Amino acid sequence: MSWGTLYTQLVGVNRHSTSLGKIWLSVLFIFRVTILVVAAETVWGDEQSDFVCNTLQPGCENVCYDHFFPISHVRLWCLQLIFASTPALLVAMYVAYRNHKEKREILLRSDKKSRVKQEEDLESIRKRRLPIAGPLWWVYAISLVFRLLFEVAFIYALYTIYDGFWLPRLVRCDVSPCPNEVDCFVSRPTEKTVFTVFMAAASGACTVLNMAELAYLVTKAATQCLSMNARKSRANCAGKDKGVLPNKKNEILLASSSSVSSTCKAV
Repeated sequence: MSWGTLYTQLVGVNRHSTSLGKIWLSVLFIFRVTILVVAAETVWGDEQSDFVCNTLQPGCENVCYDHFFPISHVRLWCLQLIFASTPALLVAMYVAYRNHKEKREILLRSDKKSRVKQEEDLESIRKRRLPIAGPLWWVYAISLVFRLLFEVAFIYALYTIYDGFWLPRLVRCDVSPCPNEVDCFVSRPTEKTVFTVFMAAASGACTVLNMAELAYLVTKAATQCLSMNARKSRANCAGKDKGVLPNKKNEILLASSSSVSSTCKAV
């Protein structure tokens, strides 16, 4: 699957996203996928061939390179982008399931409705935007949680594997089969450091956007629940007031009648 295919799938999800979700998708493809495809792959294209050690021992350079760079930055970023964007497809799968279910119901009722009305209903289902409520809210929130976990996990892995975001110019290696401690030189360390810091910052920005979107969904849902409970309590109070008013009227009538009867007795 190419990046274009992934973008096409995520654009379909973007129609049912919040404003923060749309910003997240723009940041993901403009500042991460585009930079990765256009520039980063070129910068890291010569990483192993230009990793030079001051030794002629066969296999020493390969072992030292594998020791200091167990996985390529570019491949790690590709995995991060795939894992971070895949949870959003859960929303697309749920929306497709809902649309398929409703389309099936419309087709089953085709004998009771005209053909034109049926086509209009199917077209409205294809173009509609589902509100983020009910089961869709849970699917969307779960996808955000997974996106957050993947982003944080890959940032931590990048920082742990390479001992930070800055690439050194010189590394000293004494791994077998090197005869002794040898000096190895990394190609384009400054340029690679710039790209590493930029990609880490873009990943951090996506993490912040995911956290903000999740907080927005939780706050909106809590506000709606509170307002619904307030409306229910007001409705219950209004019903109680309606029941109390006749009782008060009856009490007033009984009191007046008793006072009248006592007056009559006194007379």
